[in-house]
Amino acid sequence: MLKRPDHVTITVTDLAAGRSFFELLGFKVTIEAVISGIEMSNYMAVPDIDADHITMELVGADAHFEIQLLHYRYPPILPDPNIRNLARPGFNHLCFAVDDIEAEIAKLTAAGVKLRNQMLDYHDRKLVFLDGPEGVTIELAQWG
Repeated sequence: MLKRPDHVTITVTDLAAGRSFFELLGFKVTIEAVISGIEMSNYMAVPDIDADHITMELVGADAHFEIQLLHYRYPPILPDPNIRNLARPGFNHLCFAVDDIEAEIAKLTAAGVKLRNQMLDYHDRKLVFLDGPEGVTIELAQWG
């Protein structure tokens, strides 16, 4: 039986920028490590892996939730030129519930985060897409 989401891992080319983005959203760093060696190579199915790994916990969440940032030293990562295109197979976006979407938008845009659209009222929710690290789409949702 599934209990709850545990974590999402995002591969980043700029570790500091990824960390800064999620700190703006309320995450705090709980673990900083390097993953490498045969055991991690076998587990990840990435030969000769050597990567920085930062675990960030969402402070004050109702249930424990983490973002894990993975910054490869080796092997070089493959760019995804279609990452911002939501009309493609695979991972689409990650959404966070918020209490005050306008306040979150103001805080994030003041820090340089780009909105991908105008806020939308949809099925008793206010929604907005943000540009996350590496072009990953992040959504905010205020139920109301």
